[in-house]
Amino acid sequence: MKKFVFMKEKYSILLPVLVVMTSLLSACSPGLNQKTGKTEILKWKDGKRSAISLTYDDGSINQFRVALPLMEEKGFPGTFFINTGHIPGSEFKARFIGRPFEEIIKETAVVATNPDNLFERASAVGYLGYRGLMDYHTRAGASVDAGNMERACEIIDEAYAKVRAGNVQKIPADDRYFGTDRLTWDEIRKFASWGHEFASHTISHPRLAILDEVNMLWELEKCKEDIYRQLGPEHTFSCECPYGTENERVMEYALEIYAALRNRMPEVYLAELNRGSRVHPAEADKPYVQWQRGPLSDTPLHRMKSWIDTCLVYNDIWLVLVFHGVDGVGWEAISGDTLDNFFSYIKANEDELWVATFQDVTKYMRERMNSVVKTSRDRDQIQVNLSQNLDPRLYNLALTLKTDLPDRWKEISISQNGLDLDYEIISEKQGKSVMYPALPGVNPVIIRSAK
Repeated sequence: MKKFVFMKEKYSILLPVLVVMTSLLSACSPGLNQKTGKTEILKWKDGKRSAISLTYDDGSINQFRVALPLMEEKGFPGTFFINTGHIPGSEFKARFIGRPFEEIIKETAVVATNPDNLFERASAVGYLGYRGLMDYHTRAGASVDAGNMERACEIIDEAYAKVRAGNVQKIPADDRYFGTDRLTWDEIRKFASWGHEFASHTISHPRLAILDEVNMLWELEKCKEDIYRQLGPEHTFSCECPYGTENERVMEYALEIYAALRNRMPEVYLAELNRGSRVHPAEADKPYVQWQRGPLSDTPLHRMKSWIDTCLVYNDIWLVLVFHGVDGVGWEAISGDTLDNFFSYIKANEDELWVATFQDVTKYMRERMNSVVKTSRDRDQIQVNLSQNLDPRLYNLALTLKTDLPDRWKEISISQNGLDLDYEIISEKQGKSVMYPALPGVNPVIIRSAK
C-alpha cells in the first residue's frame, strides 16, 4: 500500500474557498470535538513541501538516449517539448502560407519593410530556398521580442536586398532538419506509456513574435494536431513557445490553443519567475511560485543543488527546470554525469519533493484553487464532498486531503466510488488526522470507524 509522507511543519492556506464543514451532531457528543471532520486540501500532492518539473526543449536525441534513462532509474517523469516537424512521419511540416515569393521579393524593392508588412516578410524569408536566410528571421524575431521593431525591419530589409542582388546560395527546402539519429513516434509512444509528458514546441521552432497570424497559427495548431494524432488528447495540454517568448501577441494566440504555457500562466494565485529573473522565491506574495531555472553547460552542480535546497525550505515553490542539450548534443549541453548527480540529489530528498510533469502540477494547482470541500459527520462516519468548477474532461487529477479524526477512532476505512483508498494516519500534538487522495467532482469520500 502506498504511504504518504506528511510535512510536519505548519503553513497557512491562502484560499477564499477551501473548507466548509457542517456538523450533524453537537460538539459535545462523546468522542467528537469542533475539529473532528475538518478537512483541507494540501498544497502539494502527498503533503510534499515543493513540486519539481523536469522539462526539456527541442527534442535533441540525447534527451532520450541519456537523460530519460537516468530519470527512469530514479522514477522521475519528465515533460518533453518537441518540434513535431523534425520527427519522421509527422503530417505537418514547416512552410510559408501566403502570397507568391516572387511578388513579395519584388515589392521589397520599392516598399521598405515597416510594421505593416514586417510579419509577412519575416514569415516568408526562411522559406525562399536560400542558405542562411532563416538566421535573418531569427535575429529579427529576437528584436521584436526585445521591443525593437525598427531594428527588426532593418534586418529583414537586409535579407531581401541580399536575395535581390543574387548574393545567396540555393539549398534544399528541408536542409535545416539536421541529424540522422532522430526520435521516432514509435519511441515517443513507448516513452509516453511510461508516464512522460510530450508537449508542443511548435512544428519548426520559429520566432513566433515575428510571424503573421496565419503562419503563427500553422505552427501552433498543426503541432498540436500531430501530437493528438500520434499520442492522443492527454498530450495536447501543455506548450512552450520557442525562445521563451513572452510577447503579448503570441501569448494571446497560444493561450487560446493550449490549456497551459510554460512561457506564461496568468493565474491570480501564481507568481512567475522566469529563467532570467533574479527575484528570490521567498519574495513572492502569492500562494504559489513558479520558479524557472535553466541549467547551462557551465552551470556548476552546487548551484543546481542550491535550487533544491531552496525548495526544501519553503512550501510554495514549483521549481520548473528547463534543459536543452545533453551530453554534447543540442544547445548548452549538460553532461550525463552532471544530470545523474543532480537527479540523485533530488532523489535523496524525495520525501519532501513531488517530482511531476508540467501538466500534472498545473492541474493540481488549478484543481485545488477551484475546489470546495464540504464535510458532514456522525458518530462513526465522516463524509467529505469535494467539488470543483473546472472541465472534468481536462481536470481529473486526485488531490491530497487531510481530515481531522476523533481521538476515539482506533482504526478506519476510507472509500470513494466504492473503492478503498490508501491513506496515512497522522498523529500530532493537537490530535489525530488522516491524509488520502480524492477525486474532485465525483462521489463523496466516506471515512468510517472500523469497529
